[in-house]
Amino acid sequence: MFSGAFLAATLLPGGSEVLLVALLNDVPVMWPELLVVATLGNTLGAITSYGLGRVGRLAKNPQDLHSKSHQTALMWVERYGIWALLLSWLPIIGDVLCVLAGWLKWPLMASTLLIFIGKILRYSVIVFIFMSV
Repeated sequence: MFSGAFLAATLLPGGSEVLLVALLNDVPVMWPELLVVATLGNTLGAITSYGLGRVGRLAKNPQDLHSKSHQTALMWVERYGIWALLLSWLPIIGDVLCVLAGWLKWPLMASTLLIFIGKILRYSVIVFIFMSV
């Protein structure tokens, strides 16, 4: 679960939600452990993207961001600032938000906390829906 969630949070494609549901289906009593492991793995993957943003700052200027997901993420960053990281759980745009956080040199601890909150809320909803069905 950890590696699946970690990889899904980086710029690599992945379906950690599907893995979480499959594991919940196999061992439903382990939902608290699966929730924690998925959240930690996905948060650390997002922090890896944050780190890539810090490093990538040397290679890419703000004017170089032309894709739709980059433009949408940049709009949210300009409008909401660091609070936009609560949306880091969103597909594609969430990855870009984490990269932009590192690129803009937002504080690591605050960024990590907001990313963690967004991720645990997403996985909590998935667990809640699965356990309710």
